[in-house]
Amino acid sequence: MNQALRFQERPMKNRTAGRGWWREPMMWVVVGGLGFGVVAASTMAVISIRGADEVIDTREPTAMQSRNHAATPGGVPAAKP
Repeated sequence: MNQALRFQERPMKNRTAGRGWWREPMMWVVVGGLGFGVVAASTMAVISIRGADEVIDTREPTAMQSRNHAATPGGVPAAKP
């Protein structure tokens, strides 16, 4: 029992005492991961903006547009009176 008391009385060594924040490996994992994400997103944005294709309108006419076109004699809209 005497040995157990002596073990608890010993001061614990703090492994981070006297170390700067830049010497913590976990900090670099967090900062590096976030930095990698920012660089990857920026790279994808630049690639997508520079390599963007032209927008092509591939929409088909609506039923009403088709009906109006078919009802027009000679393909020219009739003049309103």
